Parts: sequence; structure tokens; C-alpha cells
Amino acid sequence: MLEQFAQRVLLLEGGRRLLLAILAGATAALAMPPLGFFPALAVSFPIAIWLLDGAATHHGRFSRASVWSAFSAGWGFGFGYFLAGLWWLGAAFLVEDDQFAWAMPLGVVALPAALALIHAVGFGIARLFWSQDARRVLAFAASMGLVEWLRSWIFSGFPWNSFGQALAATDAMAQMASVIGLFGMTPLAVLIFGAPAVWATGQTIGERWRMPVVALALLATLVAWGTWRLERTAITLVPDVKLRIMQPNLGQREKHRITGQEVLTRYLALSDRATTPGTSGITDITHLIWPESPFPFLLAREPQALAQIAKLLQPRTTLVTGAVRSEDAGGTPRYFNSVHVISPDGTITDSYDKVHLVPFGEYLPLKRWFDRIGLRQFVEVPGGFESGARRKMLAVRGLPGVLPLICYEVIFPLESAHGGIRPGVLLNVTNDAWFGLTFGPHQHFAQARMRSIEQGLPLVRAANTGISAVIDPLGRPIAQLALGAEGVLDSPVPRALPATIYASLGDLPAFSLILMLFATCSLRRRRYPWATKK
Repeated sequence: MLEQFAQRVLLLEGGRRLLLAILAGATAALAMPPLGFFPALAVSFPIAIWLLDGAATHHGRFSRASVWSAFSAGWGFGFGYFLAGLWWLGAAFLVEDDQFAWAMPLGVVALPAALALIHAVGFGIARLFWSQDARRVLAFAASMGLVEWLRSWIFSGFPWNSFGQALAATDAMAQMASVIGLFGMTPLAVLIFGAPAVWATGQTIGERWRMPVVALALLATLVAWGTWRLERTAITLVPDVKLRIMQPNLGQREKHRITGQEVLTRYLALSDRATTPGTSGITDITHLIWPESPFPFLLAREPQALAQIAKLLQPRTTLVTGAVRSEDAGGTPRYFNSVHVISPDGTITDSYDKVHLVPFGEYLPLKRWFDRIGLRQFVEVPGGFESGARRKMLAVRGLPGVLPLICYEVIFPLESAHGGIRPGVLLNVTNDAWFGLTFGPHQHFAQARMRSIEQGLPLVRAANTGISAVIDPLGRPIAQLALGAEGVLDSPVPRALPATIYASLGDLPAFSLILMLFATCSLRRRRYPWATKK
């Protein structure tokens, strides 16, 4: 039955072929958070491989028909994947619907269509290395691993929902990220879940079963090694630290309806909330964390606001908060999305300016062109935000070196490293209120969690509407506030682990894996016995 289905897929043409590719891609999106149904990849990847088998029936690896067939199947697969995985972006266009609702198709349809070109290239590269036997699965895994890495760099990068994220569905499977990182997990996931394609098309019993058995062995090894690492790794705590994360759950529309003083009053009252009977709010808290850009004003230029904050803070309490910062450049103000460290007397002692900005959210690429059609960035800052000069660690009293990652920055694996100086804590402040109670905040949280595993570092995450958490260096939340909840979260802070292999070597293990897969599938290739001219 499965063999017959594979043969039908191979022979599809035209619109039916494109539709199946789109449906297969959409099925793959089920593997991403919050659903996390990673077995869906064992359905979608084999279909993708059979579609490439169909492209291979055209004579000549470089023939126009063959290349176009592979490219179009890849575009359909990518379009379905990104459309089903990123639909929640539409929520941001409805926050100020009078200004942005007309542009919703740009985010919900046009962006997936553009990102799908990356997968189209991946299918095209795989076609160049295609063969009849099981090595074609290796070609597909290597090619998709390569283009998913490229997706993290092209046009400032957008590595959201890379396929390797599916292997983080369980704590045990996710531990391999400490060795090969997200971009090594991606070809591994494609290899494991693409293997069932061979079971339906192999010419002999041995050929049918060899690759699936290897894939199952790989998956079992991931789980076994990850379980061993979780059980054998001792987690200790940074001494004399009691952290409090304030999650105000302030919706983006509500932010626009109330005054800056009302916002600050709400934050101060919530931060001083007693969490257990007999306690008095913030008295025993050493570090208070507020989320990204919480104020509709420039905090550094509001001494009255800083005085109110100082009144809240206790002698041993330090506040770390997101804020908008401004500086003048020749009489022209420049704005930065920043993090401030505020001492108990209300003095700003250190700051970090966000380096990796969100296109269309914080600045407008191709500004002249988009100005003509009336499109601006979502955040209302004249001219958009400026990028910070460099990444830096924050000096926070009582904590080891803190590496701040503002919102979007946490989805980029290598931005969790800081040159030769290893931080002790990752800090992610974010505002996901733009996306409401959709899949987006869950996916953002899952990607932040991966950075902890890759680097072996604890991560403290303060999100306006959630999900706020303290995550240990094995990627396990030790305290967490749900999406859409208002409250405070009190927690100790785990110590960092020794540098992981990924922290030491970066993407080198991932590249080595991809090159090894390409080298293996480049060995002698045989023509398809069913190949016929069309």
C-alpha cells in the first residue's frame, strides 16, 4: 500500500504535485511548538523525497525539466511549512488595524512565499546529488541542513522553526544540541525522519530496512545519551541570589490606551506583590527583572520615574529592565532598544543596546520603497531604531557575567556566545504581546530554551505577556509563568556548566556533519530503473 502511494507521488505532475508538496510542508509544521508532534516529519519528509524521486525521472541531472520539477516541489513544501508555522504573524497587523490590516497578506502569505525559495534551493541542490539508493536521503538531509543554516544569515537572517527544533520536543533528545547545535540537529532530524521513504521504494528487503533501522538506532542513541546527560549532570545554584521576574501581561492595545505613569504604577505594585503568606513583597529579592521596552517614555530622562523605582528597591535589590534609550547625533535623536541595570538608589549603572534588530518591527528595510506604499515599522519611533555598536555583557551586582539577548536576538545560536569571554547567565527580555495567545510566543520560548542547551548556560527570560521562566543549563525550566498570565516569578539562578562542545566549536560540528553527508551521497550513483523520458 505504501509502495503504491510512493509510486503515485513519483508520477504526479502540475497542480496536483504542487498541492501535495504544500500539504506535506504544512504537515511538517505540526512538529513545531506548541504542538511538538515530531512524528509528523516521518510523514512529510518521505513525501518530499518521493517528490524528488519524481524529478529524478527526467533524464539528466541538469536538464531544465528536472531542475524545475525539484525547485517547484521545494517551493511548495516550504510555502506550506512556513504558512502553517507562521500564520500567527497576522496578529501583529491587527494591533493597530487601522494602519496595518491592509498589509497583513505581506506577513501571512508573502513572507512564507519568499522563505519558501530557500527550501526550493535546498531541493534543487539535493537533486544534483540524487541517486536511486538510500543515499538520496543523505543528499536531502545535507541539502536542507545547508539551506537552513543559510536562512539564518540571508537578509539579516530568520532561523525561526528550523527543522532541528523538532528534536527538542523532549529534554533527552534536545541534549545533542550541546554538541552539534541547532544547525547540526537539522540534518539529523531530516535524516532520521526521512528514512521511511526508503522502506517503500527499496529494491530488496535489505535495502528497504537498512536505512530505517539506522534511523531508529540514531534516534535511540539521542534519547539514551540525552537521558544519561540529564541524570549525570549536577546542577548547582549561584549563592545568595533570589530573582524575581515581573510579568505584567499588558496587551499591546492596552499599552496605547493608558499613560506612562499608569504603566509604571502597575509595574511597581506587581513587583512588590507578596507571593507567600507572611512575606512582605520585595524585601528578600536580590534581582528584579522587567521585560522588553516596558515604558512609553525614555526612562533615563525621567528622574521622577527613577525616583519611584528607587523607592521600591531594597538596599540589596538591583533592577534589570528593558527600555528605550536616546542619544543626540548632531542634533538628530537616535533611538535604541536597550536594557538598563538600575541600582537601589535609582542610578543607571550599565546599559546594552540591541544589535540585531527586527526588520519591519524595529526598522524598515528598503525604506524609500516602502514609504511610497505607506508602510512603516510597527514600533512608533521616528526613523526606526538604531542598531547597537556591539554585543556586550552587563555588569550586574551579585550575578556572574550577564549576556543580554533582547527579543529576536535569542533565536540566533551564535549570538549567545561572546567572543572569548564566557558569560554566566543569558538574559532574554522580550515583548510578545504583539502576537497574543497564538503559537508564536510558544515557538519563541522553545528557541530560547535551545540556547541554554547549546551553551550550557542558565537563561532568565522576562516576557511581557509570557512565557517568562528561569531555565537551567540543560534546558529545563525550574520556574515558569504561563502565556497570558499576570504575576511574579521568584527563583534561584543555576550556575553555568563547563563550556559545551558547541560553545567551544560553534557550527564546526554541524558543517562537518553536512560535508560528511554530501561526501557519502556523492559516491557512485545509479540511474533509476523506472526513469523514463517525459
